[in-house]
Order: sequence, then C-alpha cells, then structure tokens
Amino acid sequence: MHDDIATLRRILKSCRTVAVVGLSSEWHRPSFFVAKYLQQHGYRVIPVNPRYAGGEILGEMVYASLDDIPVPVDMVDVFRRSADVPPIAEQAIRIGAKCLWQQIGVTSTEADAAARAAGLDSVMDRCTKIEHARLFGGLNWAGVDTKVISARRPV
Repeated sequence: MHDDIATLRRILKSCRTVAVVGLSSEWHRPSFFVAKYLQQHGYRVIPVNPRYAGGEILGEMVYASLDDIPVPVDMVDVFRRSADVPPIAEQAIRIGAKCLWQQIGVTSTEADAAARAAGLDSVMDRCTKIEHARLFGGLNWAGVDTKVISARRPV
C-alpha cells in the first residue's frame, strides 16, 4: 500500500507540479481549497477542467485534459467520481506523471491497479492538503484543528 507515512512524505516532497483534475473555480469547493493550500505551500497547481478550459483558476491556465498540459506533471490529484478515474489514470500514465492521487471519497481500484502496474505511486481516498498538513505541519491552517469547538464565530 502506498499510504504509509514514509511513502506519503516522499510523494509530497518530490511531486511539486500537481495537475488537479476537477478543480472548480468556486472558492467554497474542496478542490479550490486544496489547490489554494498547495499553491501557498510551494506547489505548482495546474487546473484540469473542460468547463473552464482556456480560462484561469488561481492564476493558472485551465486545461481540458491532462493531454493538453504543455509542461511535465508530477502528480495527478483527482476530484472526480470514482467511476471517472480509470481514463484519467490512463492519461496520467501517458503523460509520464509519477503519482495518481485520488482524493477523499474517490476509490477506483481499477485506476489504482493500472497506475501501479505502470510504475506510478498511487494513493486512494486521501486528501493532499490534510496529508501535507499532517506530515509537514500546518493542520491549523484555515481553521482546521483550532481546538475551538463552537459553531459561533469569535467576536
């Protein structure tokens, strides 16, 4: 399994260019929140979403598919339904990515097996932001783990 601490740490240290498949331009969506966090921690985020192709999200050009990205990609971080992941895994393999990362709730064992068979690291059902914060510090970023249990905003 590729989700032991040493492996996750190695992946997050070495994979600095991250194509986020399914990145939304809406600030309140989890994909946007994660991508912004990654940017603020030194990663290059490349948005992949056909809905916004040709535009920009977080200051980066949006591409319709992984095949359209003109620079090398280290990690493909997937915010899509599990059923949509196998063709994304095939694209990740084709473009020479080093890691296929399926976000929390995304678990395509078919895509996982294809990625591993092609020599990629593969992570399922985990969040890059949470894992980065857990392994490199920063779990208190943006209100996570503030030790305050309340629905009320501080005055």
